[in-house]
This record gives sequence, C-alpha cells and structure tokens, in this order.
Amino acid sequence: MPDPSQLRVADADREQLVEELRDHALAGRLTSEELEERVGAAYRATTRADIDALRTDLPVSAKSIALELRKRKGKLRRRLAQEAGGGLGVSGLAVGVWAAVGAHGGFWPGWVIGVTMLPIVRDSWRLFGPASDLEVVEARMQRRHERRLARGDSTGGRRYRHRHRRLPWSEGPPW
Repeated sequence: MPDPSQLRVADADREQLVEELRDHALAGRLTSEELEERVGAAYRATTRADIDALRTDLPVSAKSIALELRKRKGKLRRRLAQEAGGGLGVSGLAVGVWAAVGAHGGFWPGWVIGVTMLPIVRDSWRLFGPASDLEVVEARMQRRHERRLARGDSTGGRRYRHRHRRLPWSEGPPW
C-alpha cells in the first residue's frame, strides 16, 4: 500500500484547505501576506504531504473537525443501513413463513424482529439521537463484526458454508 502522505489530492481538498487558511487569517493567526503565500501553495499542492505542510503550525480548525465528524457519521450510517438490511431480510423471511403456514396463533415473528432489529434501533438512537455518541456505536459495530469473524463467517453476515456433516458422495460422484 502506498504511503498516505504521497497520495494525490483533489480540488475539493485544496478548496477545503483554502477555507481553513482564510478562517485562520480572520482569527489573526496569519497575516495577509502569509495567507496569500499559503493559498498559492495550496492551489499548487499535489500530494497530501504538500497540504499537511501548510497546516503544520496552525491549530485544527472547527470546520475541519465538523467535516471529519460528518464523514465519520456518514460511514457509520452506511454500515448501520447494511446491518439493518440483513435484519429486515431475516424478519421478512420469518413473517413470510408465518403467513405461509396459515398465520395461526400468536405473531411469533415479532420475537425474530425484536432480536434482529434491537441492536440496529439502539445504535441508530445513539447515532442520530440527541446525545450522539459515535465512539459507542463504532465499538458496538466492531464487536459484532469481530463476533462474525470469530464464528468463521468471513462473508460479512451471509452464511453460505455447509454446517452439517459431509455426505459420503459430497466429495464427488459416487462412481
């Protein structure tokens, strides 16, 4: 894998840096000459190292923190949606089985829905609720991922491997 500091930057990265530099100039951390110099260097920057060099003596800006938080929240939202899709699939299958056998008795798929969707609802509340806690959501999702890997489920939730004892003819044709 290439060194991250040598990766090329996009125009959006340069524009973000220029906005940050202007904020620092408004705060009095840069003179107008320094701002002009750094903005020119920002537009000439080609790698991540070039951009990072222009930030070395400046504190982290509130805009960059907000942008990083938005990116992190978006990544967690996508992972949560993937997990919810799996839970909804299992829940839908349970409801389909219940309906196919005549929908008699109590609504037992409610237990399946509750068990599969409870972690999703809990993490959604932590992610989108009034007291958003990204670290807790990330830790829970990571633990679930590690449990799936420990079970030997490297497919990320989709279980395709055969769990039963191998049949004698499963190695090939019996002849």
